[in-house]
Amino acid sequence: MSMGSELAGKFASGAGRVGVIGLGYVGLPLCMEFAKKLAVTGFDIDAEKVGKLDRGESYIEHIPGEAVLELAKSGRFAATADFARLKEVDAIVICVPTPLGRGRDPDLSFIERTAETISLHLRKGQLVSLESTTYPGTTEEVLKPILERSGLKSGRDFLVCFSPEREDPGNPKFRTGNIPKVVGGDGPEAGLAAAALYRCVSPQVVEVSSPAAAEAAKILENTYRAVNIALVNELKLIFEKMHIDVWEVIEAARTKPFGFQAFYPGPGWGGHCIPIDPFYLSWKARQLGVDARFIELAGDVNVEMVGHVVERCQAALAAAGKRLLGAKVLILGAAYKKNIDDCRESPALEILEMLLERGAEVSFSDPHVARLHPGRAHRFTQESVGLSPQTLAGFDLAVLVTDHDDFDYALILKHAKAIVDTRNAFARALGREAPGIEKVIRA
Repeated sequence: MSMGSELAGKFASGAGRVGVIGLGYVGLPLCMEFAKKLAVTGFDIDAEKVGKLDRGESYIEHIPGEAVLELAKSGRFAATADFARLKEVDAIVICVPTPLGRGRDPDLSFIERTAETISLHLRKGQLVSLESTTYPGTTEEVLKPILERSGLKSGRDFLVCFSPEREDPGNPKFRTGNIPKVVGGDGPEAGLAAAALYRCVSPQVVEVSSPAAAEAAKILENTYRAVNIALVNELKLIFEKMHIDVWEVIEAARTKPFGFQAFYPGPGWGGHCIPIDPFYLSWKARQLGVDARFIELAGDVNVEMVGHVVERCQAALAAAGKRLLGAKVLILGAAYKKNIDDCRESPALEILEMLLERGAEVSFSDPHVARLHPGRAHRFTQESVGLSPQTLAGFDLAVLVTDHDDFDYALILKHAKAIVDTRNAFARALGREAPGIEKVIRA
């Protein structure tokens, strides 16, 4: 029996064991789905995460503690920081970050270090799957050669594939277990094994011809969103000059039942995918002598939205006879999207930083984020402030960046001295004729 057939049989029968490296927003939900069919070992360098999982505790807001406790008690899951245990599993799934460097160049250091660790423990008969979003060619050009430092040969001794993650934190409609899974194997045997592995977690496995094709599919998904977000943000600026309400225009346009998909403007882009993934493709294109003009322009437009928000803050304060220098400003929402606790690449952090640089005193309030933690580009350690009439009255300006459903918009509108709204949240929540709505400046 071939290696691909043997692995496929193990996964299909539920007899295989899978190891997931990286127990964050992608890796932990994946472990929970795999554990319904296979034995799972979760690997992470963060001993605190491992300890919490062993105790059945969740560290991700949208994953209930009860679900993690059930996972811990199932007998089908174990978390560890001991990477020597990689030898025990039949499939190794890599879910580590792929950030950008300061020059918008890909930072593959997490993938490279993980591959180096795997190569120390790789054995014959294993499948290695990369899920981290990256440029087309990474699996075959970067991951595979590092794994082969083990002395084993891909396609002969072990198999390699790419299957892009498709997580959307906070989306109640789509979870890991009901999203189609794209897989691209490095050869037919790898494709066979990979498809069988991911049928354990997905109702539909979409097989493509190669890892590069699967990598390109993921990049296309996020580039599509990035370009359309940039388009609607640019239209917002144009319509603003024409005294046209972009939100009214979008609502009218979306009544067309074909040929239009609504995207909404905001303070920029955020999250672990949209602000990063398209630049992986533009970097790769430059290596091939091709200019990715749409991608670069979309990046510029979305990044510039932060400056537009700060300008609107200055205008709001000026209308009240105040300057930004020395003003007390409250950022409402630190997460990159509504109803989650994930602050990665959030425009709120960029806005906060720019306001501080211009001399404002800045605090934040977020019902889902108790504290800002130092990250790749920022070193903020502020704690969220609670909202009350007294708190709101103590600030010169409130800036709505993330439109969480948990915000009491009526309370904020009543007691904030001035408001800049980057999401049209107050009009949507309270109506365009709400008392006091005139103090809201949209940005």
